[in-house]
Amino acid sequence: MSTPRPRAALEVDLTDRVALVTGAGRGIGRACARGLAACGAEVVAMSRTAAELDQLVAEIEREGGRATALPCDVTDRAAVRTAIEGLDRLDILVNNAGINRPQPFLEVTDDALDLMLDLNVRAAFVVAQSAARVMVRGGGGAIVNMTSQMGRVGAPLRTVYCATKHALEGLTRAMAVELAPQGVRVNAVAPTFVETPLTRTFFADDAFRQWVLARIPQGRIASADEVVGAVLFLASPAASLITGTSLAVDGGWTAQ
Repeated sequence: MSTPRPRAALEVDLTDRVALVTGAGRGIGRACARGLAACGAEVVAMSRTAAELDQLVAEIEREGGRATALPCDVTDRAAVRTAIEGLDRLDILVNNAGINRPQPFLEVTDDALDLMLDLNVRAAFVVAQSAARVMVRGGGGAIVNMTSQMGRVGAPLRTVYCATKHALEGLTRAMAVELAPQGVRVNAVAPTFVETPLTRTFFADDAFRQWVLARIPQGRIASADEVVGAVLFLASPAASLITGTSLAVDGGWTAQ
């Protein structure tokens, strides 16, 4: 008789939970939506592009999961508040939508500055606020803000991006302190550079790829699934006493 294999000590079971993911149409957001659905959550997928959401929902349903598309531009504050605060229930938020426009500091344009402040800070704040209102109404929940290793350090061509991600790291801590008595946990995941459709053009430049690899002690670029693992942990009951922290998924970049 064979000996049964021991089960993992940590299994993420999100059955009967409702999870909202912004920026769910592609990249890290898409991977998070699929990961949450695979763990049993009912996923509400939000992004601007309805076609991408429809493809994602169909993919999740083929895999036996549950998902709903919620097309919305997260920079439209009124639309965001209506869409999110109209949900009957919300247990998990992955506040993921964001953008970067690398430019030298002395040449940063007003358009790039406004774009990143609007999406990475203002929209993230409004999404988190609306989601927290629903969670408090329902007795609690878990929010995971997607920040970046650039929310802890600086880098050339990324002054605005770094500023926005530092802001989101601070927002995470302040929200955690204020919302803890109401049963809402707030944490962040701070990835290094991740292979996604958004970064593919960056990594096509071999000099840039080598610059990144030289700064990651583990010597490789992150995959979206490695970021998902951190998100699932922080959203799960296994992290029930964790709030106000930021989990780096950076291969050691910020440890130096």
